[in-house]
Amino acid sequence: MNLWCCLWFNREEEDKEAVIHDERCQLVEPGMNNNDDEDIFGNVNSDEDEEIEAGNYEANFRREFLIDGFDSWPAVRRSIGESSSVSAAVIPNSGPESPVADENRDSSHKRAKFYNECNFDDLASTSKVNYSMDYADFDSSIQPSNNSCYGDFALVCSGEDGNGVEDGGGNDDDNSELEDQEIVRMDLTDDLLHMVFSFLDQNNLCRAARVCKQWRAASTHEDFWKSLNFENRDISEEQFEDMCRRYPNATALSISGPSIYLLVMKAISLLRNLEVLTLGRGQIGDAFFLALPDCTMLRELHINDSTLGNSIQEISIVHERLCHLELTKCRVMRIQVRCPQLKTMSLKRSNMAQVVLNCPLLLELDMGSCHKLPDAAIRAAATSCPQLVKLDMRNCSCVSDETLREIAQHCPNLGFLDASYCPNISLESVRLPMLTILRLHSCEGITSASMAAIAHSSMLEVLELDNCSLLTSVSLDLPRLQNIRLVYCRKLADLNLRAISLSSIQVSNCSVLHRINITSNSLQKLALQKQDSLTTLALQCQSLQEVDLSECESLTNTVCDVFSDGGGCPMLKSLVLDNCESLTSVRFISTSLVSLSLGGCRAVTTLELTCPYLEKVILDGCDHLENASFCPVGLRSLNLGICPKLNILRIEAMLMVSLELKGCGGLSEASLNCPLLTSLDASFCSQLTDDCLSATTRACPLIESLILMSCPSIGLDGLCSLHWLPNLALLDLSYTFLVTLQPVFDSCKQLKVLKLQACKYLTDSSLEPLYKGGALPALQELDLSYGTLCQKAIEELLSCCTHLTRVSLNGCVNMHDLNWGHSQGKFPELPGISILSIASSYENNHVSSEQPIRLLQNLNCVGCPNIRKVFIPSTAHCSHLLFLNLSLSANLKEVDVACLNLCWLNLSNCSSLEVLKLECPRLTNLFLQACNIDEEAVEAAISKCTMLETLDVRFCPKISSASMGKFRAACSGLKRIYSSLSTSSA
Repeated sequence: MNLWCCLWFNREEEDKEAVIHDERCQLVEPGMNNNDDEDIFGNVNSDEDEEIEAGNYEANFRREFLIDGFDSWPAVRRSIGESSSVSAAVIPNSGPESPVADENRDSSHKRAKFYNECNFDDLASTSKVNYSMDYADFDSSIQPSNNSCYGDFALVCSGEDGNGVEDGGGNDDDNSELEDQEIVRMDLTDDLLHMVFSFLDQNNLCRAARVCKQWRAASTHEDFWKSLNFENRDISEEQFEDMCRRYPNATALSISGPSIYLLVMKAISLLRNLEVLTLGRGQIGDAFFLALPDCTMLRELHINDSTLGNSIQEISIVHERLCHLELTKCRVMRIQVRCPQLKTMSLKRSNMAQVVLNCPLLLELDMGSCHKLPDAAIRAAATSCPQLVKLDMRNCSCVSDETLREIAQHCPNLGFLDASYCPNISLESVRLPMLTILRLHSCEGITSASMAAIAHSSMLEVLELDNCSLLTSVSLDLPRLQNIRLVYCRKLADLNLRAISLSSIQVSNCSVLHRINITSNSLQKLALQKQDSLTTLALQCQSLQEVDLSECESLTNTVCDVFSDGGGCPMLKSLVLDNCESLTSVRFISTSLVSLSLGGCRAVTTLELTCPYLEKVILDGCDHLENASFCPVGLRSLNLGICPKLNILRIEAMLMVSLELKGCGGLSEASLNCPLLTSLDASFCSQLTDDCLSATTRACPLIESLILMSCPSIGLDGLCSLHWLPNLALLDLSYTFLVTLQPVFDSCKQLKVLKLQACKYLTDSSLEPLYKGGALPALQELDLSYGTLCQKAIEELLSCCTHLTRVSLNGCVNMHDLNWGHSQGKFPELPGISILSIASSYENNHVSSEQPIRLLQNLNCVGCPNIRKVFIPSTAHCSHLLFLNLSLSANLKEVDVACLNLCWLNLSNCSSLEVLKLECPRLTNLFLQACNIDEEAVEAAISKCTMLETLDVRFCPKISSASMGKFRAACSGLKRIYSSLSTSSA
């Protein structure tokens, strides 16, 4: 339902509106059809006037709603600037010939305009509203204060409208009629308004009553005031009586405070239909209990935190129809209750010494925390209720086993018993066959002998034995048991449960528990964390799917038999054995296990998994694992790099695509049957042999990425086996002792990435097939860092392998100068690779067939100690070069680079740099950190880099912070300059 509501005008605005209306009416020609410009009240509105009216509505809205506190009223007025004709169009039956339109044209000076869009089908389907509302259910920020509360009630009762006009006799009647005629001609029927108000609480009903007389009349309807709530309200006896007379059919009343006695006596005499009565925080005299039978319709009586009686020590509550009685935290010496229809009764936390009950139909009795009630009184009260099904007597420290036996004899239907914190009960000879819920928290008398009595409760569904400090063993056979709690049972050592319906078990902080035996067909999840003494576990749980035994430090290898096929958990999917430090050999054969976690099991040396559907295994911290077998498993990836002592590995995984063995330095035997494997990382597997590599390549022909870094045992035979890998794209042979790469050149035709870092035994001619024979035509990335290749071999490689996109020559001590300048169409043979020349000239260069364009994009020459000069002219045909890194080249003195597309240049820590020449119009980042270069050279270099955004000159001794302005002037696009003193941003 969408509601648009505009508030009434004040007197001055109303008179002004009337004058404007009369002037407009004189301008309208007789017979002219002006429906298009009329609002639903017959007022002619031009666009300008509509804006004026909208302003008035806005002013009234802010004044009346915000100042008077109507902001919580959930109505939406017509949007400012919306034409009245459009608003009228949404009203049913409001056309030019409709009765509504005629009535609207005859009515003017109305103070309220109300438009609605209502789906009556939706309203009809709305569930019946409960009008018994409480101010406490709403945000305290909108609750009225004690002083203003009755003002709202008085507004409703006295008939005041929003302007303070009262209904009375004499001249006030004429004024009232005039008010009705002028102000409250709403466009809602009373039934629809009644339906709208049914969604309001009493606080907002009082506020709505101020709007107009129709709203006042609708908001005071008795349907909305069936429940009168005066809790925490400062209301006088006269005001209360006025409200009771106004609403004599109220069915619920709530009162609290010191004056409740006088008010409730008024209520008993005036509210004859009262069904629910709630009293609190006061003193209730004897006369109330004597008059209570006169309230014949009463069904529920709630008294909280009150003193009962004022002259005699015994209070009698007698009522023929009372069904629910609650006396919470009440103070009385003796109480007698005679209510033949009473169903539930609560005396929780009440201070009384004697209670006498004559309630033959009582079903629920709560005497919790009645510390002064003696054992005999509790026994007499409970046994006098033969229909009792629920009994709560927690914290009644006097209760004995004799009382429980009497209760069991006289209350055969008892199904709920809470005897928590009753230290004297042990359940000796107590038989409660119909019991379904039993709570015995902190009962010091409960021992293993008590289990015999509990076992006779064959209907038991919930059993709670928390903090029973003398309980040493629990052995129960309860077919209906669903939930059991054993928390902080510090002496519990043995748990034996046979409960077919058991679905939840909570066992924690039982420090000496060493044996658990559970039989259940319904249990799906079992969590037994931190049971330090648990050594034996036996489960027969056909539906169990998740088990968590984390930090059960004494758990032995026999637990593997429990969770393997035939062990009693055929549906097990997830098993967590983290930090079970006594496990040494883990062997599982399971056709259901999906996830296994052995994190922190440092003592495990042998792992054998025959779990064809296993998808996840966690071995973090298993750093003593020596022998591992995964045959078969459903794993797609496996990381064993955290097992440095692994010696023998067998894997049969038809779905595995990634295997990481990084750090398995002791791995000498590996048998892999993974036909879908595409990535194998065997870094630092120093014992891995050629035979092992050959067997792996034959069994895993789809490998695309093979990392053999720091595998010194790999030799020529191992490389020859690479012909089994036709799809190999990445090969890492860094830190190996290879002397030739011919098998790689012969068989790895699809290789794209080749890493040969620190291959000290490769000779100058080892790469000749690459740059002379055209080997590896698909190669894109080559890493020769920290190698011993001579200057000439490197020069020829860079000159001929134009298809390379990324080259790394970090730490090559044989590099001297790199000169990519050319003469007569040939690259000159220079004594060093220190002058880097990347030619890119799409606009001005004519490239001959003898000089193909290089595809190089990234060149790294970090830490080359002997490089002195880098020269990359525009004729070097390296138009794709984007990144150039020459940092940490301590002897580099001169850099001359002219490259069209270079965007990133790093010369940091080149402490000898003196000359810098750049013609790189697309350079965006230049790093000169800790370079011994003066500011004039930098200024000249960046003047031709028009797109430079970031300049790093930190720790440059010859550049001061005063030079920052010159740099910005030389390169107008510069956004960030990093200096040793501060960071400057544009």
